[in-house]
Amino acid sequence: MRPVPGSPRTRHRTPLLLVAAAGVLATACTAGGGQATDPAGAPAADQQVTVTVWSDYTDRELGVLQQALDAFHASHPNITITNQGGQDDDKITQSIRGGNPPDVAISFATDNIGQFCSSGAWQDLGPYVGRDNVDLTQIPPAVLDYTEFNGVRCAMPMLADVYGLYYNRDMFERAGITAPPRTMSELADYAKRLTVRDPDGTIQVAGFIPQLGFYANHPQFWAPQWGARWVDDAGNSSLATDPAWRELFTWQKELVDFYGWDNLQRFTSGLGQEYSADQGFQAGRVAMAIDGEFRTAFLAEQAPNLRYGTAPAPVADARKDTYGAGAVTGTVIGIPRGARNAGAAWEVVKYLTTDTGAVVNLANGLHNVPTTRAASTSPDLKLPEQFGPFLEVFASPYLASTPTSTIGDQYIKFTEDFANSWQTGQVTDLAAGLAQLDDQINQAKQLGGR
Repeated sequence: MRPVPGSPRTRHRTPLLLVAAAGVLATACTAGGGQATDPAGAPAADQQVTVTVWSDYTDRELGVLQQALDAFHASHPNITITNQGGQDDDKITQSIRGGNPPDVAISFATDNIGQFCSSGAWQDLGPYVGRDNVDLTQIPPAVLDYTEFNGVRCAMPMLADVYGLYYNRDMFERAGITAPPRTMSELADYAKRLTVRDPDGTIQVAGFIPQLGFYANHPQFWAPQWGARWVDDAGNSSLATDPAWRELFTWQKELVDFYGWDNLQRFTSGLGQEYSADQGFQAGRVAMAIDGEFRTAFLAEQAPNLRYGTAPAPVADARKDTYGAGAVTGTVIGIPRGARNAGAAWEVVKYLTTDTGAVVNLANGLHNVPTTRAASTSPDLKLPEQFGPFLEVFASPYLASTPTSTIGDQYIKFTEDFANSWQTGQVTDLAAGLAQLDDQINQAKQLGGR
């Protein structure tokens, strides 16, 4: 999950230890590790078992998880749960390598699922899902995609982050704009109309910040709006062969040039940090922004007087019939290799990810999107009005996630590095640059075992 007020967490990183240890994990698989064929049974009602749960939650968020685990224990009194926060993927990986893992692991890094599944570091949950007839149709395909790799389901989704558009209502009214943009041409037009500059060109208010790499402006959160594909049917990088990527980068560079790169840099350097109270949109210096549903919680606490609306993010003009598309990522949960109480651990995992009441309570407490259809349409959801469009995006057939890979999010990092070279003018031949980017990604995949 993205951080809520008071939490420093962010998912824009790749655990260095996990990347370094990927090869070690892959060679360390043992019988009964990631590809179990006979799922462990749940403990008998009179069998006392202790299950350890590790996550990177802290403070208030850890308390929300504890409430869910307490509810589980109330209905399973023989299963005692030790809930330990502040445990990131690096620590989880170290524990697996050291032969002393938790029974249940919760991760905020969906990009690592390819490594977890292919190495056997997290056990295959497929046999459990099949044995217990878990209804996976309750979970959107895009969410199922980021919790498995090459047919191995080594994780289940536990809440999601969905991306949409935030807009300042007061600024819209002053500019005579009556509704949020639905297409990228409208977004660019509104951005220009809403921008306020000094006579020397200095930006005082930006209608929209087109700078990739700033705040939530990351390629994986923009790609679904153009329908851009990361890989082709053969599994090769397709940024040069899918014309949607050229359209995305062309649109983005034209808006960068409207502002001027130096002007844009000076403006963004004067804005607050992404999760601080003076973040650009919250401070009224940015009129529109693409961001996750978690921003509603920040706004409620840090900018309660800001009049804002939310909507699905605009889509490419040629894809206007896909309006409602959006990016999704989220928290994942699984059973590490070597877990001492795998049968009981699965009962905890199943409860936190498929029990409608549990998922709704977690969503209400953590201000994230529930990951089952039953929970996302539950009347018991108690979230702000502006949360509604994110639930609409979650239900869209055009919801999209990034593909899992054995190289984690390295291909996204390569793309963001390319984007920086492109937007600063260092790359002038877009087609040639994207072809080189594909080669770089494909070579990394070959080294990482795809």
